[in-house]
Amino acid sequence: MHAATLALPDLTTQARRLVELGLGRLAGLPDSAIHDAVASVEVDDALLVPGPALVTPSALAPLVNRADKPGFVVVDMTDLDQFGPIPGVDLPDTPFYLISGLDRGDEMANWSPDEALPAITGAGRTPLTVSEGIAWLLQQPDRLEPNHCFMTIGSRLRKPNGRLDSRTPAIWISGGTGRDGRERKGAPKVGWCWAGNRHTWLGFASAAQRRSL
Repeated sequence: MHAATLALPDLTTQARRLVELGLGRLAGLPDSAIHDAVASVEVDDALLVPGPALVTPSALAPLVNRADKPGFVVVDMTDLDQFGPIPGVDLPDTPFYLISGLDRGDEMANWSPDEALPAITGAGRTPLTVSEGIAWLLQQPDRLEPNHCFMTIGSRLRKPNGRLDSRTPAIWISGGTGRDGRERKGAPKVGWCWAGNRHTWLGFASAAQRRSL
């Protein structure tokens, strides 16, 4: 089955995965709190997301692993954790929440973020935030494939003057060039692209809905 259509693990398995990755230590939570968050929830094919107030995307990124290499944030995105949800993307006010109906958005590859956003919202869907994109890869690292990676345009940085920064977050596979370093070739990479630019290897990840826990 293609990675774009693989069903998510059940929530108990997802909680166990987050515990194994050390999320409790990062978030300052006992491991039991992660298990308890989904103990009485009966939902199929939904993703368990640690909210950005619980653990920042820059702290989550190294927990993603592909080809035995940890994820990383590009060196020129030191302000990643300042990227917040765009208008219309309302995150549940709970430590953990669920998102369902995930799609990598492969059909929008070679679109710009400015072009993709109205198409996503016009279809009644919501773009993923960068934290949600990372959370997806914690459970299913195979969602990143060569030439099939994705942007997370639900997150943007707002400048002091109120305007949006032109960068949009994305997650793809490092080629091990430039400042990434050869040792990171093949590693999951959290970076950015200009809102008006197109990239043939990047789709636009989205979901059908979010719900609190």
